[in-house]
Formats: sequence, structure tokens, C-alpha cells
Amino acid sequence: MTYCLAIKLDEGIVFCSDSRTNAGADRVSTYSKMQRFAVRGDRSLILLTAGNLATSQAVVTQIQRDLQENAKFNITEAKYVSDIADYIGQINVAEQEKHRRPEGPDAEAFNASASFILGGQVKGQPSELYLIYPEGNYITASEQHPYLQIGETKYGKPILDRIIQPNTLPEIAMRCGLLSIDSTMRSNATVGPPLECLFYRNGSLDGFEHYCKLEESHPYLTRIRQTWDESIRSAFQQLPSLTEVFETD
Repeated sequence: MTYCLAIKLDEGIVFCSDSRTNAGADRVSTYSKMQRFAVRGDRSLILLTAGNLATSQAVVTQIQRDLQENAKFNITEAKYVSDIADYIGQINVAEQEKHRRPEGPDAEAFNASASFILGGQVKGQPSELYLIYPEGNYITASEQHPYLQIGETKYGKPILDRIIQPNTLPEIAMRCGLLSIDSTMRSNATVGPPLECLFYRNGSLDGFEHYCKLEESHPYLTRIRQTWDESIRSAFQQLPSLTEVFETD
């Protein structure tokens, strides 16, 4: 399992991901879930991956192969990010079909599915953000729901719901994303460092404005984790006592 998220802001898009993969308790390793594709001055794209590692790697490999072989359609030919989302969805479905097992007792035990978050911008178009499902279809972020998640999403969702708005400042959104992943790490051992976080500013087609990669022992990650834990405990202690409810019964 893994956990990735992206936040669409008025100023751009924040991307955050963990790097842990596992195939059982004794086969835990790290693998970057964040892929970057850019054509300077024309387009900047970020792809986050979750699910079956073999499938997600195969999808990324096919994207790169299509670029190298100048295929009829590749990510440099698309006019819209949504076209690229559709293209990645088709590759994803095709890769899953290659490994689909025939019907039988073991058919449902094997899961080759993978999901993706794609965001970025093509020259002449606004920045876009999409969640691509294993079935190949996709949804987009909106004013009402400005963030998207894939992987182990439930533990990190509450802080996003409370903090994130489209007008949230990028640095605050990046902090929120890191805390969302850290909260998930605390509750689920299949999500782990290093953590990657990137901000793409609208219109900056020449690259990515801010990027960081934090190991478990990084001083900043340690500091925000401790501060967050202490702040939660302090806020809890300040909550009204239940005795006032009991006294009215």
C-alpha cells in the first residue's frame, strides 16, 4: 500500500507521496511514487502512482517508451492534460489485462490494479488535476473538493478537510500534505518514508518551483511531527468537560 495526494490551489498544484512498497512482512522496500515529465516552455506534468507496483512501473515504462519512439500519441502531443489522463487510463487497463488470471479459486486473490494522480499544465491551457482509476476512467479536482488522494487515504483525510481551500497558500498546503502523510504513517505501517513533496506554480512551464525529499530522520519532519502531536494534546486538554453534560441530565 502507499499514500499519495495532490492539492489544486489558486496558485498551482501541490503533490505529496510516500515511498514504501511491500510484498509481505519480509519484503519491504522503497520506490519513488512521483514521476516528473517536462518539456521546457511547453508542458510540465507530475504523475503519482499507487497500487500494484508491477502495473504502475509498466505504465510509466510505456509512457517513457512512447516518448523515446516518438509514438503517434505520447504526452508531448496532447493538447490537454485530460487527453493524457485518458491515454494513461488506457495503458493502465491494458497492463492489468495482461496479468488477469482466468476464473478460478485464485482469480480474486491476485490484484494487479493501480491508480494514478496526474497534474500539471500544457501551454495555452490552465493547470489541471486528475485521479485515474484502475478501470481507466478519471475524475478531476474542483473548487468544492480541491484535493485528490490514492492508496491508503482514510487516515490523512481529516486534516485536509479542515485546512485545505483553493486559496490556501502553497507553503501551508505543502505542510498540510506532509502532516497528512505523517498521520497515515502513524496508523499504517505500509506507508513510509522518504516523503516527497513538490509545488508546481501555474504558468511556470520551465520546471517545478519547490521540491523536497524527507527521510524519516530529517530534522524538519521530526519537528513538525512533534509540534503537531503536542498541539493536538494541548487542544484536547482544552476541550469542555463532559461533566457539564452529565449535570444537565
